[in-house]
Amino acid sequence: MKKALRLLILLMPISCLAQQPKVPRDTSFTIHGTLLKERKVRPYIEIASPLPDKNVKTKTDLTYRTIGNRQILLDIFYPKKIKKYKPAVLLIFGGGWRSGDKSQNHPMAIALANKGYVAVSPEYRLSMEAPFPAAVYDLKAAVKWMKANAKIYGIDTNKITVLGCSAGGQLAALLGTTNRNDHFEDTIGQLKATSTVQAVIDIDGTLAFHHPESVEGNAASQWFGGTYAEKPATWIEAAPLEHVDKNTVPVLFINSSIPRFHAGRDDMIRKMDSLHIYSEVHTLNDTPHPFWFFHPWFDRMMGYIGDFLERQFGK
Repeated sequence: MKKALRLLILLMPISCLAQQPKVPRDTSFTIHGTLLKERKVRPYIEIASPLPDKNVKTKTDLTYRTIGNRQILLDIFYPKKIKKYKPAVLLIFGGGWRSGDKSQNHPMAIALANKGYVAVSPEYRLSMEAPFPAAVYDLKAAVKWMKANAKIYGIDTNKITVLGCSAGGQLAALLGTTNRNDHFEDTIGQLKATSTVQAVIDIDGTLAFHHPESVEGNAASQWFGGTYAEKPATWIEAAPLEHVDKNTVPVLFINSSIPRFHAGRDDMIRKMDSLHIYSEVHTLNDTPHPFWFFHPWFDRMMGYIGDFLERQFGK
């Protein structure tokens, strides 16, 4: 009997033996590595690392989507005692659509949860695993997961903000400009809930790829599967600027002092103004691109975020 069982295991496909396939990862973008790099110019910076207070509960590595044998995971920070449903924030990490990790947004998620918000930090398929628009499909599925699990975690499904940093900021803006756009909805294993969101916070994320202000190159080409000359339609399709319409939601732009990381922002604001959609801009002077990781900018950034969320949704 044991020999037969061993033979059966040997004959089984590898996919049946492994719960999770090995996913190609680029681990080059880390907070510690970024700290060492940025300290060469600004030796005074420190990593922001708030701790969850006693009223915050945390769950990590929850599966929100399954593609074949690939489980796509998220972490959630939420109130221990759910007295009423709260506004929620989906936080999207950056890393050039190729690197980065969901844990990198934990400091912001914890700071938001300490203020009474539900904060969700998902992973998504990066360019080494799947090209655009796979990441968009994943993140819209994460919004649907939040709505489907709203009662468990105390989420007000009419008050969902999507926040992103760098490449995550571009993705956040794309989610907020493609509400009710079926072209960006994937049908694989989807929940019945909608993927609409009510606000966007874009932290140094580009709004356009083929634009006079943009200098996107290799990272975007890898994600799109080709250069602009090779894949012009994809480069245009991925730009939030191209999708601004009446369904676009209010946006808070928080930017470093490096102009290329808000390419297309002013054009997007003009479009939003013409549709009477609220936007707000804060630029932090003399800041590196990944300022959101560090003091002395973290608390100021979280203050802008808190004020914006309160203006949109109240306490």
